Amino acid sequence: MTDIATPVTADTPPTVTAPVYDPALTNEDLAPLREQRWGSYHIFAFWMSDVHSVGGYVTAGSLFALGLAGWQVLAALLVGITIVYFLCNLVAAPSQRTGVPYPVMCRSAFGVRGANIPAIIRGLIAVAWYGIQTYLASAALIVVAVKLFPSLAPYAVASDYGFLGLSLLGWCAYLVLWVVQAAVFWQGMESIRRFIDFCGPAVYVVMFALCGYLIYKAGWGSINLELGSVKYHGWNALPVILGAIALVVSYFCGPMLNFGDFSRYAKSMPAVRRGNLLGLPVNFLAFSLLVVITASLTIPVYGKLITDPVETVSRIDSTFAIVLGALTFTIATVGINIVANFISPAFDFSHVSPQRISWRMGGMIAAVGSVLITPWNLYNNPEVIHYTLETLGAFIGPLFGVLIADYYLIRKRNIVVDDLFTLSQTGSYWYRKGFNPVAVIATVVGAAAAVFPVLAKDMTGMYTAAQYSWFIGCGLALVVYYGLAKSSRFAMTVNQ
Repeated sequence: MTDIATPVTADTPPTVTAPVYDPALTNEDLAPLREQRWGSYHIFAFWMSDVHSVGGYVTAGSLFALGLAGWQVLAALLVGITIVYFLCNLVAAPSQRTGVPYPVMCRSAFGVRGANIPAIIRGLIAVAWYGIQTYLASAALIVVAVKLFPSLAPYAVASDYGFLGLSLLGWCAYLVLWVVQAAVFWQGMESIRRFIDFCGPAVYVVMFALCGYLIYKAGWGSINLELGSVKYHGWNALPVILGAIALVVSYFCGPMLNFGDFSRYAKSMPAVRRGNLLGLPVNFLAFSLLVVITASLTIPVYGKLITDPVETVSRIDSTFAIVLGALTFTIATVGINIVANFISPAFDFSHVSPQRISWRMGGMIAAVGSVLITPWNLYNNPEVIHYTLETLGAFIGPLFGVLIADYYLIRKRNIVVDDLFTLSQTGSYWYRKGFNPVAVIATVVGAAAAVFPVLAKDMTGMYTAAQYSWFIGCGLALVVYYGLAKSSRFAMTVNQ
C-alpha cells in the first residue's frame, strides 16, 4: 500500500511503505495500488470499448439527423468531445497520483463517511444502465439465434411466450450475457483490461467491413453526411448545435465521473492524456464519421434509414456475416457495460462496507439489481429513457463539480492519502463526524437546480434547459462548494 507522510501533489510521487488503515474504510480493492502498469494504449482501448457500442452508434447517428448541416454536426462533435477530453484529464489526475478509486477520492471532499453519498448515487445509476445495456446487447443475440434456428422465432414474441414483459428467447439471451459479463468481471481487472483491449478494435474491423459492403452495394456517390433535410440555417442553428454539444458531454458523463477507477492503474498522467486524446477526440470523430456513412448508405440499399447496427447487419444476405457482425456488436456492448456500469458500482458498493463487501461482491450486487429492475420495461418506454438520461446528468454533474472544486480550487492538488483511510477526528477529512456539510449542501443545491427543468418541461424554456442538466448541476455545485469552503462559517482546514 501507499504511505504518504507528506501531501501528494502534482510533482510528489508516493513512497511505498506499509501503513495501518482503519478496517472500516479499506480493503485490498480500495487501498492505494502497489503498482500502476497501464499505458496509453490501455486507456485508448478503454475509450474504444466505451464508444464502440450499439448505444454509441445510435447516439452518433442521431446527431446527424438533427436538421443540421454535416459540417455543423462535426463541429459540435469536436467541441463536445474536446470538453469531455479535458474534463477526463481533470478527474483522472487525483486518482492516478494517489492510486485510489473514485469513491475513496471523494472522501477528500465529502468526508471519510460522507463519501458514501456520491458512491451510492453513482452506484445506483450504474445498476440501471447496466441492465439496459445488457438488454440492448441481448437483442443482437436474439438476431443470431433466430437466423441460425428459424424455429425459435415464435419464442421471441413476448405476448406469446413471455414473462414480466420479456420474451422467453429474450430471457435466455439476457441471462447468457448476464453470466458472460459476470464471468469476465470475476476474473479481475487484468482480465477486464485484456477484454477491453480486444473489444474496441474488433468493432472497427466489423464496422469497416459493413461500410465497405454497403459502398459496394450503393456506390461511393450515395454517401451523405446529412441523414435528413437541413432545417436550421444561420443563427437559428446555434441552439441546436449547443444542444448537440451538451448531448455528447451528457452521454459520457457517467464513465467520466468515475474515470478515476481506471486512471488509478495508469503509470503516469502523460500516458493518461495520450490515451484520452486518442480514445476521445480522435476515436470518437472517426467512429462518428463511420457511423453516418454507414447509416446513410442504408437508404439506397434497403430503402429506409436504419440507425441500429444490429438491424443493418441482420439484413445482409450472408448468414456468416450476420452472425459475425451481431456477435461483435454484442461483445462491444458487453465491453462498455463492464467498463461503465459494472466496475463503478463494484467499487461504490464495496466502499459502503469494505470488510463485508469486496469488489467482486459489490459487482455481483449490481448484477442482481440489474435484473430486478426489469430494464427491458424501462427501455420499452422512450419517455422514461429520455427522463433518465437527463436525470442522470442532473445528479452526476454536481458530484463532478464538487470533486473538481475540492481538489483543484480548495486543496490545490494536495492530498494526504493516509488520512483518506482514518476515522481519527484529527484527520484531514473528518470534518463533522465524518461528513463535510459544504459538499452535501453543494450537491443538493446543484442537483435540485439541475433536475427542476427535467421535471418541469411544460414550463417555458424548461425543455431547452433540461438538455443542459449536467452543466447546470456541475457549475452550480462547483460555485457553491468553493464559496462555502472559503466562507468564514464553513472554512476548511487544508493540511499542507
